[in-house]
Amino acid sequence: MSEARTLWEEGHEPGRQVVALGLALALTVVVLDVAVSGRVGLVFDVAFVGVCLTVAVLVRSEDFFTAGVLPPLVMLATFVLVALWHPGALASSDTGLVASVASGLAHHAVALGIGYAGCLLCLAIRDQFGRSQRRV
Repeated sequence: MSEARTLWEEGHEPGRQVVALGLALALTVVVLDVAVSGRVGLVFDVAFVGVCLTVAVLVRSEDFFTAGVLPPLVMLATFVLVALWHPGALASSDTGLVASVASGLAHHAVALGIGYAGCLLCLAIRDQFGRSQRRV
């Protein structure tokens, strides 16, 4: 009889799929947030933290590095695409691409910090758990 797997053992998705999932989730949330409120706001921030944690839980242990560097890259890519699509969602509509992206990153830095820290913490716990399981 095998024991039920814990949350820390569940990650089985390859790094490439987790990257695609993280970007797809972030883009979906940002499109919905902009459609409802006209700007990237708190809904995106909360969902972004959830995306970061989801990525950290789903990735297989061989691809921890990929998941560990993913949150800032997902936010940057998302904001570049938003700035191209709807510049007024990140800053005033007359602002250029680089300034819009920089403004978006600055306004959502807390969500990025919390999401990134949560992702790294989850990966560290999973790594520690995996090491302890291999020793037993």
